[in-house]
Amino acid sequence: MRCDATVDELMREALRLKATDRASMAHELLNSLETLSEAELEQLWVEEALRRSAEIDAGIVETIPSDGVIAQARARLK
Repeated sequence: MRCDATVDELMREALRLKATDRASMAHELLNSLETLSEAELEQLWVEEALRRSAEIDAGIVETIPSDGVIAQARARLK
């Protein structure tokens, strides 16, 4: 595999692996997140917030008022 592969290309390749190999890879990737510094974690949250904001601005996703979300959650508990 090329060293300059994109995340999408890596994902496609990974999904071709046997289930046990995919599980092992997922485990290693998740474990790698445990060692992130506070600054790295903060940067990831900033990037996520910017991505979500851009999706809202582009009309890709629609916001839901908090009272509506709470009402839906309560209805599911009944």
